[in-house]
Amino acid sequence: MTHQPAPQRVALHTRLKPGKEAEYESVHAVIPPELDTALREAGVRTWRIWRNGLDLFHVVEVDDYAAMRAALRDHPANVPWQARMAGLLAVEDDYSGGDTGIGLVWELPAKE
Repeated sequence: MTHQPAPQRVALHTRLKPGKEAEYESVHAVIPPELDTALREAGVRTWRIWRNGLDLFHVVEVDDYAAMRAALRDHPANVPWQARMAGLLAVEDDYSGGDTGIGLVWELPAKE
């Protein structure tokens, strides 16, 4: 059996436009199947999003975050999704930068 390396865990912060909270949650109730497939093929293992008011906090477990972003930048399943998100988010993600997520400050170590 081949051992798969541990995924990268990347934290992200995004912010909603005021009044878009319910719409954002509604849109995320079920994402398009082709986007689900694209995310998994790009190495995403899990993606969780929490909301506090307008602030969204994401934790992504992915094989390679930079490679995932490159794979999704022009993916036909992601382009319309990002266009939809642009109407809900205060700052659109245009996939142009070297986004590396939020830096980890501290983590309670697992006991062995």
